Amino acid sequence: MKLDLTEVYYALSFSLDAVEKELVGVTTHHAKRVAYLSMLLGKQFGMAGAELSDLVGCALLHDNALTEFIREEYQQGKRGGEKLPFSRHCVIGEENIQLLPFRTDVTDVILYHHENADGTGPFGKKAEETNKKAQIIHLADTIDMEWDLPSLKEQEYAELCRKLLEDKDRRFAADCVEAFLAALDFQKLREMQTEGIIYCLKKELPEEYDEYTDEEIHNIAELFARIVDYKSSFTKDHSLGVAHKAEIMAKVYQYPPEKAVRYYFAAALHDIGKLIIDNQILEKIGKLTEEEFGEMKNHAAATYEILRQIKGLEDVTAWASRHHEKLDGCGYPFGMTASELSKEDRLMGCIDIYQALTEKRPYKDGLSHDKTIAMMRDMAENGKIDREIVEDLNRTLSNSL
Repeated sequence: MKLDLTEVYYALSFSLDAVEKELVGVTTHHAKRVAYLSMLLGKQFGMAGAELSDLVGCALLHDNALTEFIREEYQQGKRGGEKLPFSRHCVIGEENIQLLPFRTDVTDVILYHHENADGTGPFGKKAEETNKKAQIIHLADTIDMEWDLPSLKEQEYAELCRKLLEDKDRRFAADCVEAFLAALDFQKLREMQTEGIIYCLKKELPEEYDEYTDEEIHNIAELFARIVDYKSSFTKDHSLGVAHKAEIMAKVYQYPPEKAVRYYFAAALHDIGKLIIDNQILEKIGKLTEEEFGEMKNHAAATYEILRQIKGLEDVTAWASRHHEKLDGCGYPFGMTASELSKEDRLMGCIDIYQALTEKRPYKDGLSHDKTIAMMRDMAENGKIDREIVEDLNRTLSNSL
């Protein structure tokens, strides 16, 4: 499967920003600004090609573990344990990126991206003990967290530079500070403010499409599904469950290998839009209010908006974002009807329903296969979902629970 993986990371970073905003209050496009600053610094250090792309990828995903960290902290609190150190998200994030097909060595980049040059960071590592990419991301991340770069004025930029010089060899490696001052003058910052961060990123790092193996695509999908599912304890295995069943059904329907892997990818990412939904809504045990349900429904449209940014994934975007559409037009987000929904769209919707009904959640036990199929037959009878697909799921998944 051919992808510009950086473009995939751009799309995911929007969702991660939503999680980080909920947790620590960062502003929109935080990850992309960290990536842009990191890229400029990387170029100052002579990075190019795959090494530069991998730096940008790590910067975009530097906080990829926040959903898992929030979930672990929540479970720890329920058990009455002590609050987890914030550095825990660095450990999880480092483990997560092992799934990604980086072309150069990125060992410990995520793990040590909060380390201070003088060794006062969470792991006590000094600058000379950490990877240069980690040092770069640390500086870029800290600057964007502490300074309002999208609206920074020239006088404030001068103050930022002065503070950086004060922090040389204390918070930041001296050569990283010098690289920042050389790479980002106020004119460059103004370009970012006026032209937008996406324009600046793509100007500095052109599109680069590579062929990825089925195993690499599965690993990428698994990481993204994990990030999504850990957003809520109610759905901790949902995306991977849908992806697994989509893979099974792709074999039943004899999809060609390329289509099968794309369908798996769509299934794993079908709920990526849930990353922008407030956890108070995702975790509510009682019935949602009309307003809350309206916000919850936005996740399908958000999935569409996130995935459509990735060129060449138009079919994946459609399959992923239409999983709540119904044959009679009462679904969402597009209100499509039977004549507009492909068999792949219909199948994704049915698999999603089957997975949700059979899952055990804090407020309910999972239903048996037979009860699930009975409910889905009723839905088919009422013109909501595809009857033939329901029967295919019945035959195929009867021994899966």
